[in-house]
Amino acid sequence: MDQGSQKASVTPYEEVLDALSSLITKRSRADPSIKGDRFDLLFDYIKILDLEEPISKLKIIHVAGTKGKGSTCTFTEAILRNCGFHTGLFTSPHLIDIRERFRLDGVDICEEKFLAYFWWCYDRLKENTNDDVPMPTFFRFITLLAFKIFTAEQVDVAILEVGLGGRFDSTNVVQAPIVCGISSLGYDHMEILGNTIGEIAGEKAGIFKHGVPAFTVSQPDEAMRVLEEKASQLDVHLQVVPPLDANLLNGTKLGLEGEHQYLNAGLAVVLCSTWLQRTGHLEVTNLQQNSSLPEQFIKGLSTASLQGRAQIVPDRHIDIERSGDLVFYLDGAHSPESMEVCARWFSLAIKEDSQQQTLNYQPQDDARTSNELIQRDSGGRSRKNSTQILLFNCMSVRDPQLLLPRLLKTCASHGVHFKKALLVPNISVYHKVGSHALSSTDSQVDLSWQFTIQRVWENLMQGNKGVDAQSMDAVCEEVKDDTELCVKNCANSAVFSSLPIAIKWLRDYVQQNQSIRFQCPVENHGYPI
Repeated sequence: MDQGSQKASVTPYEEVLDALSSLITKRSRADPSIKGDRFDLLFDYIKILDLEEPISKLKIIHVAGTKGKGSTCTFTEAILRNCGFHTGLFTSPHLIDIRERFRLDGVDICEEKFLAYFWWCYDRLKENTNDDVPMPTFFRFITLLAFKIFTAEQVDVAILEVGLGGRFDSTNVVQAPIVCGISSLGYDHMEILGNTIGEIAGEKAGIFKHGVPAFTVSQPDEAMRVLEEKASQLDVHLQVVPPLDANLLNGTKLGLEGEHQYLNAGLAVVLCSTWLQRTGHLEVTNLQQNSSLPEQFIKGLSTASLQGRAQIVPDRHIDIERSGDLVFYLDGAHSPESMEVCARWFSLAIKEDSQQQTLNYQPQDDARTSNELIQRDSGGRSRKNSTQILLFNCMSVRDPQLLLPRLLKTCASHGVHFKKALLVPNISVYHKVGSHALSSTDSQVDLSWQFTIQRVWENLMQGNKGVDAQSMDAVCEEVKDDTELCVKNCANSAVFSSLPIAIKWLRDYVQQNQSIRFQCPVENHGYPI
């Protein structure tokens, strides 16, 4: 009876998430054993799903890169949607719901369609795979699912963001895209992509197809040489795109925050204009970089939205009269270069914020960017001092000794200094997808990696004096935490067993210090395969 009741309580959507979870290999996508990993199997899967011809008819924009490829794809989709086209966008990772990865006309695919397309693909693959052709892994499956969704929905344009690398990424089964783009390159996933910027560039250039035009942004010399060499071998006309001139926006602002977004926006504009030209839509291709952009382009660039990337979110759980007392600055920077860009954005954002009065959050739309946060009349209330607290997590394949110094140095150069760093583990686990994938918040959770990050942070804050584990433990014993919420509390940092507990600590701290506004950059990055 109990088993029957438990089974009955599982929703159809949860059944899908369980099936998806069964495809996760529990290996990091940066696992060196994955490289190549029988890439040819993808073509077997496509045959099983009868997707060969439908995929060949898709008019695809394919984008790879280390930094900015998700933002570039988001700008690209928004522009073409505002030009009147039926768009499909495939990106990764998702923040909350797996359906975020599949967007139709700028909106996550609805649950009903997602369920139908999922089981259509899953059942056919389950029936036709075997020991020689096993079920696809998680990311390969969702890529196949994206192709099924976009072909069945008959989108006018499919914008595909590469998951990892390019050459062996599952999106690279595409044989004839309309145009390709390479966003900024840097050092990331070196375990699988290579230890030099040239090797990494070579993997990214794996998406180039014979005779298909490609665009990139300014790159390090070694990376650019490799991109040009790969392009020459495939008769690809590769062009370097400058950042978008802000004057072309006629006074509006980009929908995505940060000066670096003008680089991504410039790439998106040429990808869209090339797609329009090559697909015969001459009526909206009159683009001159020395004048204003078409109205549809400006609207797309100014309304583009991507949650968790340079996103400012005042905490809604604080009393509405004090909604600006705790503000989260969300980003997923995970390389030294992107950490520096993120730190610059955060520093400039809080400086701009300090020059304004209290901000009011519009709770009906979680996807709002800080551009859409409106200034509220403070009624003459006294100005509050601001304090910055970092909320941080990174995967164990990242090196906090490379990431954190860039963050601290860049912020310090703008006069921004953190009072404390709150360190948390992943809120989800690798082998589960969905809300039931939340990790345990009890004492059993493994926090050894967070303690390692804590030692790095304390060492940096104490001027790189070489704090060892024993001496740091002694310091931590002297700093008591009356709330009993944190696991280890040091002078400059605290480790928590989960993100929700860390946020509760923050909210309690805000209530106890009502004369201060707290500005919290949140850095978190992790995903399954």
